[in-house]
Amino acid sequence: MKHLLLTLIAAMLLSVSWPTYGVPFFIFFALVPLLVMEHDISKFSKYNRKSWVVFGLSYLCFVIWNIVTTGWLYGSKNPDGSHSMLAVLFPVLINSLLYSLVFQCYHWYKNKQGSYWGLAFFVSIWMCFEKFHLNWELTWPWLNLGNAFSEYPKLIQWYDTLGATGGSFWILLINVLIFYTIRIWQAGRKRKSLIINSSVVVLLIAVPMIISISKYNSFNEKPIGEVNVLMLQPELDPYNEKYQKDSITIQNDLLSLAEENSTTKIDYYIAPETAIPGRGSISETAFEKSELLNNVKSFLTKHPQSIFASGISSHRYYLKNEKLPKEAYQTNSGIWVESYNSAVQIIPNQKVKVYHKGKLVPGVEIFPYMSYLKPILGDAMINLGGTVASLGIDKERVAFSNPYNKGKMAPIICYESIYGEFVTDYVKKGANFFAIMTNDSWWGVTEGHRQLLSYARLRSIETRREIARAANSGISAHINALGEIEEDTLYGDRTALFAKIKLYDTETFYTRTGDFISRICMFAFGFLLFYLIFNWIKTKIDSKQA
Repeated sequence: MKHLLLTLIAAMLLSVSWPTYGVPFFIFFALVPLLVMEHDISKFSKYNRKSWVVFGLSYLCFVIWNIVTTGWLYGSKNPDGSHSMLAVLFPVLINSLLYSLVFQCYHWYKNKQGSYWGLAFFVSIWMCFEKFHLNWELTWPWLNLGNAFSEYPKLIQWYDTLGATGGSFWILLINVLIFYTIRIWQAGRKRKSLIINSSVVVLLIAVPMIISISKYNSFNEKPIGEVNVLMLQPELDPYNEKYQKDSITIQNDLLSLAEENSTTKIDYYIAPETAIPGRGSISETAFEKSELLNNVKSFLTKHPQSIFASGISSHRYYLKNEKLPKEAYQTNSGIWVESYNSAVQIIPNQKVKVYHKGKLVPGVEIFPYMSYLKPILGDAMINLGGTVASLGIDKERVAFSNPYNKGKMAPIICYESIYGEFVTDYVKKGANFFAIMTNDSWWGVTEGHRQLLSYARLRSIETRREIARAANSGISAHINALGEIEEDTLYGDRTALFAKIKLYDTETFYTRTGDFISRICMFAFGFLLFYLIFNWIKTKIDSKQA
């Protein structure tokens, strides 16, 4: 019961630490009960299979954490409108399994090399896992620890130097030091050691926050300009209206919303993810002939020197003699096509600029490791509300230049806004503000859309770029370069949000170096593995000589 209680306490602390409903300060000791549980089982319990007990209890902890924080996935629906338990069970169970495997590796290493080396291994392997979770095809970094403080931007202004991955390292280090302090006290009951170790913990928590508040109060970066942005929130039901209304009706509603709110000069109209065309998609080889895109150009002729940026669904057909990308698929008529979740910039008398979303949602926009899994799963994915194909992507980020002013817009599409180092590539391409085009309506009125908005605040701090976020049903928002939401909308409203977006052109340390803390931890992880293998070989040699 003691070990189960410790596990449940850890699960509760992790859960109540999470944005947008929790208090992040619990995250500093949320993993401590789990570390205590593992140590007590390893050293003092009489279980026959201690590793299995550690694994089972840690898995229970992470399952509870995942359900509480991401259970809103149940709000998404199957094509027939029904809810699917698999939509939440699969990511919850698999993600929990991955975290448990990380903890199990720590358990094994600690038992081989001792507590001190084991705790160093714990920090390094967790950081390596978070970095890995940012980059593989089953990527799901929603619960990376550095995200926990997204609702408290004043306390994490130093993310412009180390990023959210630096936040993860900070949180892990403090958890480990608190556990170490408890163990030292239990072993020796020495008040001096307790005071010293506790003081170190307090300083490690307080100093970054003090530095952050100082950076916040002294922020005086001068913008190179300012643009007027109108974020459009059409409030279109993604399950019914989007596919039942015809595309012209949907577009007319969108343009009417833009016209109704054009009470002053607008430099940028920004529409949400896949706002055009409704059902179907637009051929990229016929952008200049597209009735929908030309309707936007006609609208812009009434608003001189304005630009319209929108998320669209697009595709490209391939001829028989053309080289096919791996994401291309064959239609029933035998034609090869590649589909995209795209962002476009539309200007009268100019070619439409396009960017294809580079970070795709696993199971929805990408069939993970399709060449390996599709022969096994067949069409099972689509029967579960997933996809049997993958969208095409752009391998590099882009920044859309404005011919009328200094604006260079980063067209960030929905899920991409979770990825710190990925987003810095837009800045390296010259972007001086971010336009996030998103559709969070799939999950209904849950924490999902609130958390996705909250994570965007981390990107503004890391890069010192202001954000104009246009969401289909909300929340649309203007986020300043300090990560503060200056203005936002209500979820479910048909509305538009006007904002004066400041343009910044300097690069932060994090923009230049990315997740270098993670790379250091990868090096440390490699060293610790080498040290384990070296000791194992040395022990074997010594035993033979004896």
